[in-house]
This record gives sequence, C-alpha cells and structure tokens, in this order.
Amino acid sequence: MLRSLSLTVGVLLGFSSVAAAVEIHGGYLESRTCDVYTGPCFANAEVGLTGRQAILAWNVDEGSYHGIDLSGLKVVLVVNASDTLALGGGMVVHPDPIKSVVLVDDQADEEQREALIRFARERADRVVGEIVRVESVPIEMSLDHIDMVGRLKAGAEVEMLTRKLNHGDCICTNETVFYPPLADVDNSEPAFTIAGKFEGRGLGTRWSIPGTRSAFLATFAY
Repeated sequence: MLRSLSLTVGVLLGFSSVAAAVEIHGGYLESRTCDVYTGPCFANAEVGLTGRQAILAWNVDEGSYHGIDLSGLKVVLVVNASDTLALGGGMVVHPDPIKSVVLVDDQADEEQREALIRFARERADRVVGEIVRVESVPIEMSLDHIDMVGRLKAGAEVEMLTRKLNHGDCICTNETVFYPPLADVDNSEPAFTIAGKFEGRGLGTRWSIPGTRSAFLATFAY
C-alpha cells in the first residue's frame, strides 16, 4: 500500500513538473503545395515538381516566450524553397536556398512582434531560410480539432480553410502521412484543404491549392 501510494505521488509530481515547465501553448495550422497525406507512388512521382511552398501558422492560446507575453497573438510563416520540402519524408532532398515571409499579428507591440518572429524562426528552423519580408497584418485563426476545420486569414495575403479527410478522399487506398509537419508540434493530424492560397509579395511566386490533402492541424506546448 505504501509503495503504491509513493508511486502515485511520484507520478502526480512528475505531471506537475511537466505542466510547470510549459510556458507557451496553442494551435498550429499548416498547408503545403503537395499532398501530405498520399501514397508513396504519388509522392515519388511528384518530388521535385511540387511541394516547394508552405504556409505555417501559430495561434498562441496562452503563455510567454523568453519572458514576453504572447497570449492571444498569432504569427504566420510563408515559405518558398528551391525543391520539394520533403524533410522527414524518407527522401533525400535538399530544398535550399529557402526564402520566407513572416506575417505578424498587428495586435502585437514592438517587443511582442520581435518575439513572434524569433518564435517562428525557432519552431521551424529547418525551413525559415532567408526572411525577405516582415509585415504586420490582421490575423484571424481558429481550429476545430474534432471536425478538423482550420480557418486562417492573414491580411489580404493568406487564406486557408480545411475539413476532415473523408473516405472518398482516398485515391489508391495506400495513403499515409508521407510528409510530416515542417514545425516542431504535437498531436498533428492531416486535413483536406478546401481553400489555401498566398497572394503576397517577396517570394517571387503566388499559389492557390484548393481540393488537396495538403494540410495539418496540430497543437504546440513548449
């Protein structure tokens, strides 16, 4: 009995320590210009041709980053690479050089703005590359992890809408999450992109990818 009680207390204390260590948490939305939920045969056929662009968005529910409160703020990273962003996808691909644009919540003050930029750079360090433009814009973002509905609007530059993947979305019945998320996140699940586009400046390209299996919804806690 005493040993059982000691184990229970130890587990509870461990959970308490983990909870205390979390300084910032929230939701994450990602969209790529290729299917992330796909069969290996399709992915192998498309590598080098698609998937060079991505949109990564963080919505901070609550918390601080290096002592700066970012609760309720959002930041979006838009990426354009020289090759398929197949990092972690089982392929040997070198997408450098990479250029990116950072869209920062216009509700952030100067200190929070710089913290959001550093936060995005740290959480997606593999794909940030050279930041060619930073812009403060109004950002609206919401995530429903049950129905996999993700909504994002960042100024007039970025728009995304997702839904849950359905049985009818399978093509070869051999689909899997071929490409993992580009950022360090938790509880990631693929989703269907109803609308996804970038119409901003700085990357030398714009895109729209409706009707693809190209999105992720996830959470983060650091």
